[in-house]
Amino acid sequence: MILARADQATRRYGDVLALDGVSLDVRAGELVGLLGPNGAGKSTLLNLLVGLRRPTAGRVELFGGDPRDPAHRRQIGVTPQETGLPGTLRVGEVVDFVAAHFPDPVPRGELLDRFGLTDQVRRQTGGLSGGQRRRLAVALAFIGRPRLVVLDEPTTGLDVEARHSLWEAIRSFHADGGTVLLSSHYLEEVEALAHRVVVIGEGRVLADDTTEAIRGVVGVRRVSLVATDLPALPGVVRVERVEERTHLLTTDADRLVRALVASGAAFHDLEVRPTSLEEAFLAITAPGRHDAAPGGTGAPPTAADHAGQPATA
Repeated sequence: MILARADQATRRYGDVLALDGVSLDVRAGELVGLLGPNGAGKSTLLNLLVGLRRPTAGRVELFGGDPRDPAHRRQIGVTPQETGLPGTLRVGEVVDFVAAHFPDPVPRGELLDRFGLTDQVRRQTGGLSGGQRRRLAVALAFIGRPRLVVLDEPTTGLDVEARHSLWEAIRSFHADGGTVLLSSHYLEEVEALAHRVVVIGEGRVLADDTTEAIRGVVGVRRVSLVATDLPALPGVVRVERVEERTHLLTTDADRLVRALVASGAAFHDLEVRPTSLEEAFLAITAPGRHDAAPGGTGAPPTAADHAGQPATA
């Protein structure tokens, strides 16, 4: 059963194209990770699906109807990227206020315990740390026993321990039959939680596949060095030259460095680091944007090569 759907959804803000013909189905029981760099269009897509914005073109559905219909929105829980809480209200008062809007809310004590907030029940929200406020904002999304929870960057501002605690709460909800649509620019977070990953960049769906397949797509590293002349090297999917430095994007940095050393080419100031998601997906899914590798002109692998299916443009 499809709980949320976008069908060729486009959204403009004046001259800015935030979403460009995005199609996405979220089915009952799924835990879907929406992955992409900042500004990719993730929040805009979530806002369309929960009825906070309307598409400029295309259509969106929530539980088979208009997301702006309160009858459909009553079955969801949402934590937006930014949440304002009344600073003078105590944590318990905020929970009770939100719970009053639902016929069968999760008991206050159970909810606070699940999200590690029991000790803060009598504290004013204005006195909470940023991480505690974020945990409370996420907890409120679960209070009405929703069928679908939509979380936009839920762990922003959390330390490692709090992040992992929140992950366990999300997993528990999913294990009990709940459906989750989670947006994040943290690859680690999406890998830890999602069974299906949808990658968005520049307002488009770049890939939609299993976590394992997507991990292969984004497994690109940047090898940066200073050299006057480079031979043909294996596994290069994109080359950039900035002043005296050459940046090689590759799917196998170890193999590339071994080949570089074996070639006898003169180089110095070698660095190897992960690429950003934006760099990786531009390199892999947009062949028209890449340069030829040193000494070669072979086309780079596409998302289809890695994920086993065509990338959606």
